[in-house]
Amino acid sequence: MHKILRSVEWPVMPEVGQALIRTLGDDDADMHTVRDIIAKDPALTANLLRMANSAMFGLSGTVDTLDRAINVVGTSLIRARALALCMAQTASLPAGLDRKVFWRYCMLCAGYAQWLASQCGEDEQEAWLTGMMLRLGEITLGKLQPFAMPKIEALPVAAGERWMRQRQLVGFDEAEVTSEMARYWDLPKVLVLGLKQAGQPLVGEEFSRLGAVLHLAGRLADGGAVTDAAVDALPLMVVTMLQLDLFTLVERAPNAEALSDISMLMS
Repeated sequence: MHKILRSVEWPVMPEVGQALIRTLGDDDADMHTVRDIIAKDPALTANLLRMANSAMFGLSGTVDTLDRAINVVGTSLIRARALALCMAQTASLPAGLDRKVFWRYCMLCAGYAQWLASQCGEDEQEAWLTGMMLRLGEITLGKLQPFAMPKIEALPVAAGERWMRQRQLVGFDEAEVTSEMARYWDLPKVLVLGLKQAGQPLVGEEFSRLGAVLHLAGRLADGGAVTDAAVDALPLMVVTMLQLDLFTLVERAPNAEALSDISMLMS
């Protein structure tokens, strides 16, 4: 771990979030366990119900209870969204980061990560959650190195360029910082490793498929919509190692506007 990160005071995860994280590695944690944890926080429950009734899922009918939300969209998905809301509660953005732009990127990255995971056989909800988390490390970077933020955020930013700027100016990228935060929060090791390698998926002794998915999702989120040009610019080696087909990616690309709904994070 980088020396500068040893003195960081990481944000404290809310109690509900801590309890949900413990269920990630518990094979005995079923939908009832997850529901009972979430139900302890009425505000979180209300936000999840608003999310379940939003265009994000395109469900028919009204989802008016937490039980129905879990039954309709699944335990893993509800847990991932609940954790995202808990993590967002801990975030206090530094100067230089536009709140709406930041969270829109996080949601778009999460959506792309889930979609890419579905195309290459990875866990979709783990990909969504870590995709949403990926840029959280920049919040800590902004507090550690506030004078570097204007250069890091200077427009235009090409796909993947923000990570390179961070490494040049600070010595490490936001993904590595988020990985340390995830380790502090005691997230499963596979998620910690995936986040650590997201900025440079081909660097390191152990290749993480999740890290590769996050890398591609982050680059696509930098560009906004998935276009022929955006897909062609993806690092071919990473695409190949995930056994993804570029033509299929363009043909099956999800709608960026639907993925980047930030209402659940802005309330």
